Amino acid sequence: MTGLSYMVPFVAAGGLLLALGFLFGGADMANGWQALVTDYSPANLPGHDVMVDGELISFSRSGWMLYLGAVLFATGQMAMGFVVPALSGYIGYGLAGRPGIAPGFVGGAISVMVGAGFIGGLVTGLLAGVIAYWIQTWKVPRWLGSLMPVVIIPLLTSLIVGVLMYLLLGCPLGAIMEGLTSWLESMSGSSAVLLGIIIGLMMCFDLGGPVNKAAYLFGTAGLSAGTQGAYEIMAAVMISGMVPPIALSLATFLRSNLFTPAERENGKSAWLLGLSFVSEGAIPFAAADPFRVIPAMMAGGATAGAISMALGVQSQAPHGGVFVIFAYHPWWGMLIALAAGVVVSTAAVIALKQVAASPKAAVHS
Repeated sequence: MTGLSYMVPFVAAGGLLLALGFLFGGADMANGWQALVTDYSPANLPGHDVMVDGELISFSRSGWMLYLGAVLFATGQMAMGFVVPALSGYIGYGLAGRPGIAPGFVGGAISVMVGAGFIGGLVTGLLAGVIAYWIQTWKVPRWLGSLMPVVIIPLLTSLIVGVLMYLLLGCPLGAIMEGLTSWLESMSGSSAVLLGIIIGLMMCFDLGGPVNKAAYLFGTAGLSAGTQGAYEIMAAVMISGMVPPIALSLATFLRSNLFTPAERENGKSAWLLGLSFVSEGAIPFAAADPFRVIPAMMAGGATAGAISMALGVQSQAPHGGVFVIFAYHPWWGMLIALAAGVVVSTAAVIALKQVAASPKAAVHS
């Protein structure tokens, strides 16, 4: 969780910059963004035809729009390049404190280099944290003690993690990551819908807890690869995560007598949190009545995830909810999936609360 919480800002900034890059420069800009950034400038703007690696490529846009889109996309790519190292580094930090950060970042960078991706980042972060913590338990002379956290521990831990990755773990983890990517790309029809249902259930199970964050990590992990399957998973993650706060806000408006005054007050702002993809907006409702609220939210999340995958909705942004509607394709598919999920969750939570009205709600209604 520590690694994920520190990783999310890199994902959010990088993903939104990538989406803005596509918005300004067009989808085909990704085919030559390096050349557009390095070979051109504000005083030398690109035209429609640009030489990329010795080949003349035509772009749909030109001038400032194409150049600015490439700059935004390049900045997003740099931010996304830190995602796996940040995940690994702060997993190490969560386990061993400051001495685990550097080895974790080193291991994460090696994971990217050998193609192990976020799976390698998870493994190297755990390795760095455990090894650094173990070395901290060594009994050393007092004169050496001051050097341990800043020199000895990072040095030895980075050495061990690097050797393990290059000699033993890199190839197997890379093969696992490649297999996962191939599996995502091969999904279609019923298998894609099933994955959408699973994602929706996970996103709405604990509303920001470990299960929710695991699903979010699964969605964001593939964004840097830029594949269609990864974009579809990211869309399912974000759409299903928006459902609970919106549905509960709508339910408090439609049947306010089923909710306590505090829940009604929370409902006034929960819809905005939901539209912003902040699932935690539903936590006060779930904490007060988990056995009825959580199943209802999971039903809507599964519906939204399934419809999103069935319609092939893609999201190039990892956060932002409906406020990054330009990053969805097709955008209308996102609205349909979200609306369906909200309707199912709203109807379900009202029905479940009517079966046995909450005593607190009854007293305060």
